[in-house]
Formats: sequence, structure tokens, C-alpha cells
Amino acid sequence: MASTATLVLAASALVASPVPASASSSVPEPPGEREVRFATFNTALERPEEGMLAEELATPDSEQARNIAEIIQHVRPDVLLVNEFDHDDEGRGLSLFQDNYLSVGQNGADPIDYPYVYSAPVNTGVASGVDLNGDGAVVTEPGSPEYAEDAFGYGLFPGQYGMAVLSKYPIVTDEVRTFQTFRWADMPDALLPTDPETGGSYYSEEALEVLRLSSKSHWDVPIDTGRGRPVHLLASHPTPPTFDGPEKRNVARNHDEIRFWADYVTRRDSGYIYDDEGVRGGLAPGAPFVIAGDLNADPNDGDGHPEAVTRLLDHRSVVDVRPSSQGGRGAAQRQGGANEDHVGDPELDSADFNDEPGPGNLRVDYVLPSRSLPARGSGVFWPTVDDPLFRLTGDYPFPSSDHRLVWVDVARP
Repeated sequence: MASTATLVLAASALVASPVPASASSSVPEPPGEREVRFATFNTALERPEEGMLAEELATPDSEQARNIAEIIQHVRPDVLLVNEFDHDDEGRGLSLFQDNYLSVGQNGADPIDYPYVYSAPVNTGVASGVDLNGDGAVVTEPGSPEYAEDAFGYGLFPGQYGMAVLSKYPIVTDEVRTFQTFRWADMPDALLPTDPETGGSYYSEEALEVLRLSSKSHWDVPIDTGRGRPVHLLASHPTPPTFDGPEKRNVARNHDEIRFWADYVTRRDSGYIYDDEGVRGGLAPGAPFVIAGDLNADPNDGDGHPEAVTRLLDHRSVVDVRPSSQGGRGAAQRQGGANEDHVGDPELDSADFNDEPGPGNLRVDYVLPSRSLPARGSGVFWPTVDDPLFRLTGDYPFPSSDHRLVWVDVARP
């Protein structure tokens, strides 16, 4: 679920005929004058080598990037969290994606401009200097799977699987809080994994001294929507609850990465939290927020801890408006396999994963507004097979991403 095997359909290399937005039921109406559209999209724009993504985006010829851009142009979020977009310190990849793809109308869709961008380093591909995968070796040279497994977050190089915020509204950059270096062991009652054979800690004391909670990062990004009270976009991309062993270290970490936000928006539970500047505490009481990201956890199905995302969805300060699509239902019925045993509503699915042996399609991408932000509309961009925009999502091998863009319109505070 973390490493996206995204391939471009051979047929998608053909020039698609322009489709007016009105011809597709998957394209939402624009948000109201006093509404803001928040969205999250795991774009699968990660590459196996550092600098490769920026090099690809330097020309307008990437079919995958064109499809990703067209999806964004059809849904037209005001504030968009992008997951799985390789980070570079100069922001070159993001700038090229804007100039060569988003600013260029794709197949008749209108161009879209995001004048405000936030990006920062993430833990993926950052060497930890300790043995985290338990193989007895400490790998510090980037490029190998062994290095990725010993990094703070799985990545072949620093910045792989990064994330960014694109916004039409100003970002209050001097009030952004990041939690990249927060240690997992500093979370009270953390689900730190144990060795099932010995009952002792899976991680060594040396590892626990440095191991960070965030597999990428946790960001609190205030967005000035023009009404005097910024909306705090709480962005993250927790590790998938798989690719581990009987100790279930990734299941535990995924749970606690999601739990972090539940604690952050609860005053009595947030005292232990500190940001990268050393400032303690969580979100100010009453501050409006939107929790967004590929959380890699479904409340009903898949391999995650059963309480991972449920705790967030049931939080008294959070509203789950349950964005949905008919395309998700159709995909589950069409693809079968593990989907046949799921108990969750397939209309809520946001990712198209392996059906045999599983986990099947899941709801893992979320946009969760606070109760102080009344929701006016929502959806998952997942066209049905008879929709002219089905070519943008398709079935495996995917022309864009194995995830779908999820959006929610909220009233400006």
C-alpha cells in the first residue's frame, strides 16, 4: 500500500478527446461562494531515484502527470494535500508540475493555479543510523531496500514519497508546525511492538532513542481563507499496516500515527506533544481544522489495527461526512476477490489495491473537517466504467494512481 506500482495504460498514450465537465457525473459542481473545497490525493508520483521526478516533469510529456493534473483540474480543490510526490529542497518538482501540467489545460479541462505552496522534509529515506529492520546490520548508503528499511520512514532516498500542500488561499507559513522529529517513544501508552518470541521490545534501546513516530511527517498548516480565522490543515501519510513480520511493527506505527491527530485536537491529551521547534501542546481549543491524508487504514477491512482510524472518525470534534462514489462500488463488484468478503461500504473506498489475495479496495484517504466547519458537499473522484473520464482512473495498470482524489466542501469560518 505504501509502494505504488503505477503503470500507464498503453491506450492512454493516445490523445483523448476533450470531455466537457458536464458530461461526467464524477465532476462536482464548484463550491459555493462562502465555501472552501479541501482535498487529498495520493498521486503516486514517486520515483525510484532522487531527482528522477523533477527530470520527468521538466517536459510536458509525462502521461501519468497529465492524467493526475486533469483529475485535479476537474475537481478543482481550493486546498489540496498531495501525498507520494518526491520532495526536493528547492521545490523544483512542484514548480515544474504547476508550470507544465496544472497550468496547462488537459483534454479540455481548464488550467488551475496554486499560488501558495507548502513543502518540507519528510522522514522517508532519511538514515536513522540504527538497525530498524532487525537484520543485524545498519545500512546508511541510500538506494537499497535494506537502507530503506533502516531509514526513519521507508524510502530509497531522502524525500521519496514526500507530500505537499497546494492552495489558492494564503498559507500562514510563520505559524506552520511540523512534527517530523517527534519520537515514537515519547507518546504515552504508545503501541511499541514487542518480539512475539521473547515478549521483549522488538526495537533495541538504541533504536528507541532515535526512532521517530512519523513515517513521513505530521504538519499543522494554517490556511487563511479570508474570514479572520485560519483553518488548520492537519496533514500526514502514515505507514501502511503491512510489510512487516509477526511483531506487526507497521500495524502499531500506523495506529499511533493516526492517534497523534486525535490527541492533537484534544486539549487534555495533547500535553506530551512537541513540534520541531520544541513548542509543546496541541491545537488551540476551538480552532477550526481539517484532517487530511492517505492514512492507510480502513475502519472495517484490510490489515490495519481495528481501532486505528475508528478513534479519529468517532472523535467528538471530528465530522465524517463519508465521501463516496459509484465508481468505487462498481470496481468492487467488477474485481471481486477480497472485495467479496469486505464489510465496509464500497462506495466509500478510495484506493484500488490487489484483489487476490488482498487486501482489496479500501477506504484509506480522508478529509475530516472539525465540527466548527459545516460540510456542504463531498465525493471521491472514481468514475464508473461508462463515464467518459474513466480513462483517468481505470483498472490496473493505472493511468494515474491506485488512489482516488477525495474532496469535501466546508463553510468558511
